[in-house]
Amino acid sequence: MDAKLQTELSRSAALFERAKAVMPGGCSRNTILRKPHPIYAQRGQGCYIYDVEGVRRIDFANNVASLIHGHAYPAMIAAVSDQLRRGTAFTVGTEAEIEFAEHMCGRNPAFERIRFVNSGTEAVMACLKAARAFTGRPKIAKVEGAYHGLYDYAEVSQTAKPENWGQPEQPSSVAVSRGTPQGVLDDVVVIPFNDVERALAILEHHREELACVLMDLLPHRIGVIPAAEDFVRALRRWTEENGALLVFDEVITFRSKVGGAQQWYDVQPDITALGKMIGGGFPVGGIAGRAEVMEVMNPLDGPAPFPLYGTFSANPVTMTAGHAVMKTYDQEVVERLNALGDRARNLITEAIRIADVPACVTGRGSIFRIHLAEYAPENYRQAYLSPDKAAILAKFVGHLFDGGLVVVETGTGFLSTAMSELDIDTMAAAVLESLRKIKPLM
Repeated sequence: MDAKLQTELSRSAALFERAKAVMPGGCSRNTILRKPHPIYAQRGQGCYIYDVEGVRRIDFANNVASLIHGHAYPAMIAAVSDQLRRGTAFTVGTEAEIEFAEHMCGRNPAFERIRFVNSGTEAVMACLKAARAFTGRPKIAKVEGAYHGLYDYAEVSQTAKPENWGQPEQPSSVAVSRGTPQGVLDDVVVIPFNDVERALAILEHHREELACVLMDLLPHRIGVIPAAEDFVRALRRWTEENGALLVFDEVITFRSKVGGAQQWYDVQPDITALGKMIGGGFPVGGIAGRAEVMEVMNPLDGPAPFPLYGTFSANPVTMTAGHAVMKTYDQEVVERLNALGDRARNLITEAIRIADVPACVTGRGSIFRIHLAEYAPENYRQAYLSPDKAAILAKFVGHLFDGGLVVVETGTGFLSTAMSELDIDTMAAAVLESLRKIKPLM
């Protein structure tokens, strides 16, 4: 970069110029991008991020829900620092993996066995492959618009648009990535969210081919609206009656209860995909579930129907960090954080009333999402934003950022235990100011 240009730019702008010279788009994950350039973190402490310009912001993104105790959690730092001195990864086992597996299985009776991987995407992928191995069937069903990571089969339909999403009675399997094989699309059955009658009709048409039904109980891309009790029960009943498995993606929602959002319901899945917060700030994924199903990964009595390897899976640094964080996220702490979530949603609702704009807030537990629409969406098609509405939302999120808040680009916030009522009140005030700024555009 030209030396004169570099001196004229902010530190973040200058870093972005360097990044664009060595990475496509100037980054390794699109999450960090914002206009006119990303902001780069210098450090994090508790619920605050300090950027390289010296600006402090309250972090309601928490690396997209992966930091349940906020940044630089002392218990995690102490435990990991000790482990780092003893080694980071081995081709032999460590007790840290066993201890963490015992802890995680103790949080939920549905977790009879568990295996660890390195990301939520990998966890979902493993769940789907396990379901195929267990049932001997090729197809999976998933909810329209739901995000489940980068695996070809799991990502189908997550970016569907009005011109290609098909009829509500028969949603189309729409590719996300260019070059996705037609065979992948043919093996993914798409069902509408919270529509029991239509979903069951679609599933019934494929009943002899489906390995599993995959769902998120509080899907982010669909609007952070809870799965209806009758919808969850209907899918559980249908899978049991038709020899398919029920798979819950709790990569984000595991924070909701001690044993995950599934404990809001009187339903247990066959397998659960885990990730994000259970790594204590390090890359992680987990596959937990019924012992009979998990046996497809067991190689002790011959070749496993689903061989599962991974160079860094269950490395002792992640296992140590995850255990340090999760064992301090107990019932009392969960309830306190969820109460803060209630406070956040109530204060956002009040801010919307005062600003007198057509907006609303959704969510449950320690998650919220702000919608710039008078009524909350009921499914992906209602949550879908036209380019004009998406531009207004981007301005709103930009105003929040300038006002000292970091939220996810969709207007979604994930609370951390490092937050206080004062932080929630500060957030609500910033929301009110930002709503007032975009009111002329709505």
